Amino acid sequence: MNRIALVSPADTTGERQQLLAQIHGAFGATPNMFKAVANSTAALKSMWGAFGALGGGVIDAKLGEQIAVAIADRNECDYCLAAHTALGRKAGASAEEMSEAQAGQSSDPKTAAALRFATAVVNNRAQIAGEEVEALRAAGFDDEAIVEIMAHVALNLFTNYVNVAFKVPVDFPSVKLRAK
Repeated sequence: MNRIALVSPADTTGERQQLLAQIHGAFGATPNMFKAVANSTAALKSMWGAFGALGGGVIDAKLGEQIAVAIADRNECDYCLAAHTALGRKAGASAEEMSEAQAGQSSDPKTAAALRFATAVVNNRAQIAGEEVEALRAAGFDDEAIVEIMAHVALNLFTNYVNVAFKVPVDFPSVKLRAK
């Protein structure tokens, strides 16, 4: 059972209702994670704005979703793993690519470098070596992309923590976490 109320778009008003309507329009439904975060209009506005900003960045949607599933698996976030696996498939990733990403791996060297970096940031709570940033540059990422990768990590940490701490009910097709 979830630990925080899920705000129904029909039972709210003002900016919160407008944001939830935008989210509903983007997804064709209002995912439970957004309903949980909607308890705070400021948090909802921040999260939705971050998704929008990163969606228009230099990191493409497919890589963003691959980063998300790698982080979700490390944080044992069933919700984000399910949601981002579905969104990754929608962004053009194969089931195999999403499964590899969940393990923090990819057969594409550039994607593999991004996933290694993202998982190192999470696993080491951002205490990383300079070589890890240089590995991204060697793989072809410039500083703009490197900072965006970090922004994807930060956004996914927030969403993972919301879903895990508040036990938000998963409303996407379930995906099994990897064995630890």
